[in-house]
Amino acid sequence: MKLIYNVKDKPTFGQTIVFAIQQLLAIMAATIAVPAIVGNGLTASAALFGAGAGTLIYQLFTKRKSPVFLGSSFAFIGSMSAAFAGAATAALGFLGIIIGAILAGLVYVVIALVIKLAGVKWINKLMPPVVIGPTVALIGLSLAGAAINDVFSYGPKDANGAFVMTSNIWVSLVCALVTFAVVTLCSVYGKKMTRLIPFIIGILAGYATGLIFTVIGNATGIDALKVIDFAPFTALVADGVTFKTFLAVPEFTFLTALKGVDGFEWSYLATVAVAYVPVAFVVFAEHIADHKNLSSIIESDLLEEPGLHRTLLGDGVGSMVGAIFGGCPNTTYGESVGCVAITKNASVITITVTAIMAILISFVSPFVAFLDSIPGCVMGGVCITLYGFIAVSGLKMIQKVDLEDNANLFTVAAILIPGIGGMAMAIGKVTITAIAASLILGILVNIMLSKKKA
Repeated sequence: MKLIYNVKDKPTFGQTIVFAIQQLLAIMAATIAVPAIVGNGLTASAALFGAGAGTLIYQLFTKRKSPVFLGSSFAFIGSMSAAFAGAATAALGFLGIIIGAILAGLVYVVIALVIKLAGVKWINKLMPPVVIGPTVALIGLSLAGAAINDVFSYGPKDANGAFVMTSNIWVSLVCALVTFAVVTLCSVYGKKMTRLIPFIIGILAGYATGLIFTVIGNATGIDALKVIDFAPFTALVADGVTFKTFLAVPEFTFLTALKGVDGFEWSYLATVAVAYVPVAFVVFAEHIADHKNLSSIIESDLLEEPGLHRTLLGDGVGSMVGAIFGGCPNTTYGESVGCVAITKNASVITITVTAIMAILISFVSPFVAFLDSIPGCVMGGVCITLYGFIAVSGLKMIQKVDLEDNANLFTVAAILIPGIGGMAMAIGKVTITAIAASLILGILVNIMLSKKKA
């Protein structure tokens, strides 16, 4: 893949700002979804601040050589919910999710130290392309359902889980398809800047389509046409136009957590540790897959330079920082990697500016409201391309693998089928994701058949 901007390249100031906005839009939906799912008082603006701060930390540890944004991790949603469920008060729950993120981050630190001493060659032997390729593909494929749910987010399902093609669904589908079509056309036929910012243009086109439907719906009283929810904007002026209508300090997690210190007990620490620490080991496998994928895109092995120990440290400490401010541990985002792949812009300056922008806009109430108002169907149209590129990137890694050899064929099958089938497992309070379970199975099968390959 020939990049337009490589890792060390520096676009002009104006271009960098536009590219950063595009990255922000790509990661925004998932980043603010985690606090919305967990609830308990976590806010989107604080999560954005935490993601931006965590990304800057990651850039420092990786010596600005890894062009990826860190956003709220979905893997820890169960852990966060367990921390709140086991807390006597809400404030103690906030303290718990910070302690949990710190414990998970420390797991990364320990693994990083081991890798620093032992090197990464054993990782490459343990996870060759025949293992890591289908795992990366699986990451994209596993997100396919989320993308389609977003596409049809504005409609009902029947008893079997199939979407009912009501007028709501058709409006949602049109907005998604307009977004998808514009992103695709700009990426393929666009010239200069148009080709570099397909997501911005696509999201604006989808939003404009939704706005037209919504205006018509308001004028005719047809609820099925009201795609855009203006509640985030009306909430800004619910108590009149004040300073907070324009600028507001995010509700940082640590401020509430400090109130829960008095209620802390060591038994609660054990509850949090059990909820977070095992998940950190699971996410470690996905960390490697993400960085292998990004390495193939930028044609530079990040596990060697700046080194897996540095990416782990950046991810671990970045997660701690993200949780302290926003409550959510961070992780490298597939949406960000997909954005790099599609736009062919791997400039790390873009990621740095995106992080700074995420921090700044977390204080700007109207912009946060605009992000909240982007319809799910519009983001679904974007995610079809983003998740698709992740899946295809993984498949490209398998291109040079000899699948005529049954040893390789069964290794790939052992990853793809259980992963797509959703072979997630719960062991006590710990959930091993389908991706992690499939990767572990693939590694074991590869080791078992290694003598045949030799």
